Amino acid sequence: MLNKKITVMLPAYNEEKDLPVLLDRIQCALDGWADYRILVVDDGSRDRTAQIMRDAAKKMPAKMIQHPQNMGLGAAMRTGLRAAAQNSDVVITLDADNSQDPELIKTMVERLGEGFDVVIASRFQPGAQEIGVPPFRVFLSHFSSAGIRTLVRYPGVRDYTCGFRAYRAEKLRNLINLFGDNFIQENGFSCMFELMLNLRELHVRVSEVPLVLRYDLKKGASKMRILRTMWGYVITLTRGFLPLSWRIASGRKGAFNDNKR
Repeated sequence: MLNKKITVMLPAYNEEKDLPVLLDRIQCALDGWADYRILVVDDGSRDRTAQIMRDAAKKMPAKMIQHPQNMGLGAAMRTGLRAAAQNSDVVITLDADNSQDPELIKTMVERLGEGFDVVIASRFQPGAQEIGVPPFRVFLSHFSSAGIRTLVRYPGVRDYTCGFRAYRAEKLRNLINLFGDNFIQENGFSCMFELMLNLRELHVRVSEVPLVLRYDLKKGASKMRILRTMWGYVITLTRGFLPLSWRIASGRKGAFNDNKR
């Protein structure tokens, strides 16, 4: 699996403070063993995110897709995963805020080589840590995760919402073929939970590795709207229990869809 073509996909919105450091960390983590490219989806940033990517493309295998306006994390994930899955064997997604360590990518890719289809960097595995995360955020994430695990019970999954994941690109292509544009409908932060629910329909094998989440390293402000995100989890969970044919055929464009971050 280490000799496969890897795309590292980052959804980014106003990440000028953290993106340059993260890009360098990704390059250091992957140079020497990986055939890789970095794909950043600039989701309508109003800062220097786009210029940073243009400069990065001159010194590393990096490219950018730009949204003309801020459309939300889910929209950036739809754009990025479609593009990343086309010409890759492995797709890595992680947050653009420098809070997740790219050195973990090699371990995750090796785990894919053991026969798994998705590997999640999990906050809920032994050895995981959350450094610098506000206590209220920690409480909410653990509370919501416990509720989701109780209701969903996906084998191998404890962290349904972390954005740091490794996917077999073939499984993403299968997912997109099955759901079409609806493989992600949520535009808010609950899109990561929705993606796992939809992958469940393909019976993908999932494993987790412990994540050390470093909020103390991020310089930009958090873009998560906590109450709206929690409500998004409720809507996503409700949809997840609907018949597959309805979920494939329907597009949800109602008031609960958070279009911005």
